[in-house]
Amino acid sequence: MALRVYNTLSARKEEFVPLEPGKVKMYVCGVTVYDHCHIGHARANVVFDVIYRYLRYRGMDVTYVRNYTDIDDKIINRANREGVPFHEISERFIREFDRDMEQLGLLLPNVQPKATEHVGEIISLVQELIDKGFAYQAGGDVYFCVERFDPYLKLSKRSLEEMQAGARIDVDERKRHPMDFALWKEAKPGEPFWESPWGRGRPGWHIECSAMSMKYLGETFDIHGGGKDLIFPHHENEIAQSEAATGRRFVKYWLHNGFVNINSEKMSKSLGNFFTIKEVLDKYDSEVLRFFLLSAHYRSPLDFSDQNLDEAEAGLARIYKALAGIEEVLAGETPDSVEKITPVSMKEAERELHEKSGSIRERFKEAMDDDFNTAQAFGNVFDLVRSINRVLVESTEKSGFIKALLADSRDKIRGIGGVLGILTSEPVAYLERIRGRKVADLPISVDEIERLIAERTAARKSKDFKRSDEIRDALLARNIVVLDGPQGTTWKVK
Repeated sequence: MALRVYNTLSARKEEFVPLEPGKVKMYVCGVTVYDHCHIGHARANVVFDVIYRYLRYRGMDVTYVRNYTDIDDKIINRANREGVPFHEISERFIREFDRDMEQLGLLLPNVQPKATEHVGEIISLVQELIDKGFAYQAGGDVYFCVERFDPYLKLSKRSLEEMQAGARIDVDERKRHPMDFALWKEAKPGEPFWESPWGRGRPGWHIECSAMSMKYLGETFDIHGGGKDLIFPHHENEIAQSEAATGRRFVKYWLHNGFVNINSEKMSKSLGNFFTIKEVLDKYDSEVLRFFLLSAHYRSPLDFSDQNLDEAEAGLARIYKALAGIEEVLAGETPDSVEKITPVSMKEAERELHEKSGSIRERFKEAMDDDFNTAQAFGNVFDLVRSINRVLVESTEKSGFIKALLADSRDKIRGIGGVLGILTSEPVAYLERIRGRKVADLPISVDEIERLIAERTAARKSKDFKRSDEIRDALLARNIVVLDGPQGTTWKVK
């Protein structure tokens, strides 16, 4: 099966064929660094990190560029409020962004350009647009003339007439058309500036991405990504100014991730209904947040709530518990490859695991080849986990073949986790870490819980069921649920 991606430009899934065989050039719009990132930013960056990982998993040589917008009205306004230079604000929040992304397990892009380090390229591009008649100077500003670019709005499937009729745009008599957008902005008193042919000023927002992407990836490249909120105006304007300048197609495939919603409303700083990555990671492990962000298809909306994060935590723990069960059976042993061992016979559970483990990589590839369907990929992993758990319980005699089969399943799940950027911890250590985080807010310690569990186990062995029930009820009163199973007694936080 060929890799197929949903192209916003064509509004359909297309077979992914790179411009140059075996090589992929990908640009993703980064953040404007004026504040802490919220989980809407986290979703976009995790999504394209997984796309980057999967393309490499498929054997492609990927050049991945993600920018920083480090000059902007919001940066300048914050700098003025705090009485510091603008670059102090941008550098502070670049560091914060980098820390957030590291915690979320993102791979570093090949290039992370800053707008302020590419003003020369931006000025050259603006001048080229003026020379070709697509842009005009108005005082110290330079605007792109949207009426000169016939395919304008081809990405968002709108029309200039509709946009003009429904828009609430500040009247600016210097513009030839209300939808014309700034390529270069004249510096106001006290604002940072760069010298240009049009006077002192700074780049508009949209032009920076065109200049930087074309510098590192060429005039035409394979993938441009970002959130759906960037389709208009940002990506629409990028297309207009880039294709007007070069006369060539700018991007082959446009990929956009869906919003993170709270109460069915898009999360954003402008609406004030957002949670920063730091706030979420104070309550949940970083792998839980990453798992949650990938639990739905990347183009679908994602509803944020503590309940949904709790469910993601429980789902991830289910995988880790299966891996921990395998490690307990193997006890450090490294079995032979499952292909080298011929079983004398297989029970139904073992046959099922053999079949599902044997097909998991192909099923993972099928899911991801269908427009990076991580939700389906996780469904396949959970299907395999159910078979693992069945063998752990039902196969009381763990033969060499069973151990090899379990080890093979573990390695394949770990491999898939590597592509998705999860399952990076040792299973027992991870589960203990999660329990420790949950217990931290309760009036009881892990040591105390374990002591009472041991006392209860001893009471059950001596048939003192009254004491056993008392301990169970005492733990439940402190939100600790006791779980008795074939492999012994465990517990979880209610």
